[in-house]
Amino acid sequence: MKRVVVTGMGLVTPLGCGKEANWKNLINGISGAGRITKFDPSDFKCQVACEVPMDEKIEGAFIPEKFIEKKEIKKIDDFIKFSMAAAQEAYKESALNKLDDPESFRAGCIIGSGMGGLPGIEDTSIAFKNGKKISPFFITGRIINMSSGYLSIKYNLKGPNFSTVSACASSAHAIGESYRLIQHGQADIMVTGGSEATISPIGIAGFAACKALSTNFNDTPSQSSRPFDDKRDGFVMGEGAGILILEEMQHAINRNAKIIAEITGYGMSSDAYHYTLPEPTGEGAMRAMQNAITDSDINFEDIDYINAHGTSTPSGDKVETQAIDQLFANKKGGINVVSNKSYIGHLLGAAGAVEAIYSIMSINSNKIPCNLNLEKEIETKNINFVISHSSDINIKNVLSNSFGFGGTNVSLVLTKYDNN
Repeated sequence: MKRVVVTGMGLVTPLGCGKEANWKNLINGISGAGRITKFDPSDFKCQVACEVPMDEKIEGAFIPEKFIEKKEIKKIDDFIKFSMAAAQEAYKESALNKLDDPESFRAGCIIGSGMGGLPGIEDTSIAFKNGKKISPFFITGRIINMSSGYLSIKYNLKGPNFSTVSACASSAHAIGESYRLIQHGQADIMVTGGSEATISPIGIAGFAACKALSTNFNDTPSQSSRPFDDKRDGFVMGEGAGILILEEMQHAINRNAKIIAEITGYGMSSDAYHYTLPEPTGEGAMRAMQNAITDSDINFEDIDYINAHGTSTPSGDKVETQAIDQLFANKKGGINVVSNKSYIGHLLGAAGAVEAIYSIMSINSNKIPCNLNLEKEIETKNINFVISHSSDINIKNVLSNSFGFGGTNVSLVLTKYDNN
């Protein structure tokens, strides 16, 4: 089968717009959490979130006008805007131009999202109830596949074009399915990743109602997202987008593209247990990781660290560590584990893509961002939680986990590129 490489990446996250701002804040241990500003959260059980900075005075702020025509901005929800900005950065790095036919027939787009345009649906529902007319752009600016649709139109991508919707595993599935399409010769180029923007009254209230969100750190937001810590009490809602350009290796070589990394493994499984809770033994999570490593055709010993799903929920973190402990029981010296969600919160459907990009940045810098707020860690047998600001080690292979409501599990193996 064909090899699949990464030639471009783009980010919009609570740590800023662009890879440079993100990496700077990750390595410096900066939290993206704060009190919610999009609405008054005073009457809500959860009052903290990780919002994308939009104040022009902030370094790395997201300014929509830089990426989208003004006439389009009001038509679409933020999740589409974020994906367009991240894709622009990814395209610039990949040195890809808008494709002409027939090359465009071999280029596609899969962008995952868990919730899509929830804030726009909420606002429009309230307005409609109060007698206002529905915008003709209501549907096209809210439905999940429009991130993929907008990007396909902008860049003339005439190959596969759809979205994956699997809760918090959505963008990991998008990357995996794009990888498979190229691997099996059905595409040469895939624009893929995920985008999410659900920090709204109904979004926060809904996740709080099912007891998923942190509520104990409203007065100290930067301490609220604390994966694997004994004081963790739920995840912190995040927002943003991560977009990658995947290419068939020879296609990238032929156009003299700079190859950033390689995707070598994709594994999936289902807990088939509960709609929100993970299967208690971690068997489903373990199988997803095992399947990805088997698919990559590398040894378990060769995984240098795991970018964990690690949401900061009591049950989720416990089960994931159990699964890792079991799978890496024989790894000499144990396995390094980190969760980027301690910085950016949980980006739901965009989490897998953003964390895959962070993993690739770790591979290329040989640095692992530490776990923030990890004061008293879960007891484990074979896990080394990274707690210094940056560990300098030789990194070749990273396993990135994404698990979602409904018991869906995805793992990706990301590898340092070697032309041999």
